[in-house]
Amino acid sequence: MPTAPDKLFLNQTADRRQFLNATLGICAIASPALSLQLAPGEGSLTKEERNRMTPSQVIDELTKGNERFRKGKMVPRNYLVEKRTSAAGQFPAAVVHTCLDSRVPAEIIFDAGIGDVFVSRVAGNIINDDILGSMEFGCAVSGAKVVLVLGHTACGAVKGAISDVVTGNLTGLLARIKPAIPATEFEGEKSVKNDTYVDAVARTNVRLGLAAILFT
Repeated sequence: MPTAPDKLFLNQTADRRQFLNATLGICAIASPALSLQLAPGEGSLTKEERNRMTPSQVIDELTKGNERFRKGKMVPRNYLVEKRTSAAGQFPAAVVHTCLDSRVPAEIIFDAGIGDVFVSRVAGNIINDDILGSMEFGCAVSGAKVVLVLGHTACGAVKGAISDVVTGNLTGLLARIKPAIPATEFEGEKSVKNDTYVDAVARTNVRLGLAAILFT
């Protein structure tokens, strides 16, 4: 799912010890008779609309939203209406965990509105206890159907891990990305100068993040 200027690495995770009501590897086409209101309707997503959706249908709607973003055909929104209709309660359909990078704003790249998705952001889309707790809140408490882990090309945190950057608290964060380096099978120059290699490590980092969610 390429964005401008980056390309996204998207995965969705399966049920984590029964409290993440999510899906693994499902990208099925949603039934035409049932549609998640990620495109504008009369306000934000309602509990009834969210609960009718299967995880695969949520993924399908997010995929279609990203296609609209890629083509520059995002639908118009009334954010004031979405704000008002979500003020008394929120019923997001998905938890999107992504990188801090300013070029990867989840709601925009999925053409979603206020109240449609929970979003957690941290450099390198790493997984830690706070992120896991946030996902538990989003799924077990609030009812989100899908957890997505989202990486992207030219990730500065991944480059920092490859380059073994040491600086303050960032050092510990990059240490969580480093296992992706030896776990990446790659033929060619293994350095931050090789964009293809950096992106390969970013993909591996997403996969390891999914494993951490599932089995930690």
